[in-house]
Amino acid sequence: MASDLPDISHIDRLELFDEDYTPVAVIENRDGERLSLQIYYQTTMTFGGIGPKAANSALLRYGAHADDARKHPGKHPHIDRLFDIIINDGHLSVHAVTTDANHR
Repeated sequence: MASDLPDISHIDRLELFDEDYTPVAVIENRDGERLSLQIYYQTTMTFGGIGPKAANSALLRYGAHADDARKHPGKHPHIDRLFDIIINDGHLSVHAVTTDANHR
């Protein structure tokens, strides 16, 4: 699963925005969020954002974590967000903030 995910060492965080460009969430490059950062980043690079088709693709990358999220709503908020996108036909824009941007 993680072997084909992108290197994210240059990314500090991902900022997620809804269709009205309202900030929705932040995924930081830290323990407990790195897999989500990799999956959301890869998905954004592939699809240009996260809509229902992209969300389905991302859920496949989560593997067993997605199954656990289905059984325990609220335990995996980044996965729950993908379910919500699919159910509500939503779309998120994603902005990657690189580590270099923090030193300006």
